[in-house]
Amino acid sequence: MQTALRKMGNSTGIILPRAILGQIGLTTGAVMDLRVEDGKLIGTPVPAALRAGWAEDAAALGPETEEEMEWSAFGNDADAELEW
Repeated sequence: MQTALRKMGNSTGIILPRAILGQIGLTTGAVMDLRVEDGKLIGTPVPAALRAGWAEDAAALGPETEEEMEWSAFGNDADAELEW
């Protein structure tokens, strides 16, 4: 399979067909390590960190303030008196 090099700003890029990306298990935005061996360009996928982005995702899911931590869905009202 052949592809053409293309001008991209001040650089030159190569478009990888979807079939090629699928064969090496990559998608758009993936990181690759590039090197030259014997006049050939070798691209190797760089594995993503195992838990990359987990901390940011967890922070986005959690409550932002003490007030939001109240369990309003369970009928708890911080100002209400409790009856036993």
